[in-house]
Amino acid sequence: MRKLIIGLVALLLLPGVASAAEIWQTRPTPPAMPSPVKSGMAPVNDIQMHYAVYGAGEPVLLIHGGLGHADIWGFQVPALAAKYQVIVADSRGHGRSTRSAQPFGYQLMADDYLALLDYLKIDRAALVGWSDGGIIGLDIAIRHPERLSRLFAFAANYTPDGVKPSVETDPNFGAYIEQCGQDYARLSPTPTEYDAFVEQISQMWAREPNYTKDQLRAITVPTLVFDGDHDEAIKPEHTKEIAELIPGAKLVMMKDASHFAMWQHPAEFNQLVLDFLAGQ
Repeated sequence: MRKLIIGLVALLLLPGVASAAEIWQTRPTPPAMPSPVKSGMAPVNDIQMHYAVYGAGEPVLLIHGGLGHADIWGFQVPALAAKYQVIVADSRGHGRSTRSAQPFGYQLMADDYLALLDYLKIDRAALVGWSDGGIIGLDIAIRHPERLSRLFAFAANYTPDGVKPSVETDPNFGAYIEQCGQDYARLSPTPTEYDAFVEQISQMWAREPNYTKDQLRAITVPTLVFDGDHDEAIKPEHTKEIAELIPGAKLVMMKDASHFAMWQHPAEFNQLVLDFLAGQ
């Protein structure tokens, strides 16, 4: 993974690589997060998990993607918090949360979020998950459907072969990885250990997720499967297969959007989420 990051950053320095004009080739910077109703560090399993809560109403849990952190939802939180209680957190080892020597795994990370809901005394929530967050959502829907009212799974895969090999040389994805390294140095309680963190989580990506088709067919949580039509990382046929396997799932492929659709088309993305949460 370290070689991948170095190669992608080097690619970014090539003349003309960063001159893309199409919206799906960009990564608009989300605004700063608003002031939370409450925030802190929750003792979760063997880590300390940073969380923040916004607004009031039915709970909605937003889960970020790999290498990221809760602040990636800067476009979404104000829109959702006007109607819902919105919970965000930094996954194990990400952002301001700590990590342990325990190997990363999607089930472990899902259990972290369930423990966070327990800590916040929330029995059931809607879940909006992006990338790794979407996979965590699938895991909870499979193992603990009683904890979810709805699942919005964005850019998730259910097996490793759902990932495009070309992501390793994609300049926009490389820029995301570089930005994540800078954010890690700024936010993490172990700011000099990004390489070690990446190595740990890369071991998970090499072998997971590995859900079966029957597990997806058994999901009972109302689900919307979403992605951009130019996703740099996830094969479109894989996204469509997930939607076909989950009973009653709705599929939305956003036009002129990529793995970073929530930044590229925030108003449309937010309305889609709000409509889904409202049962529309």
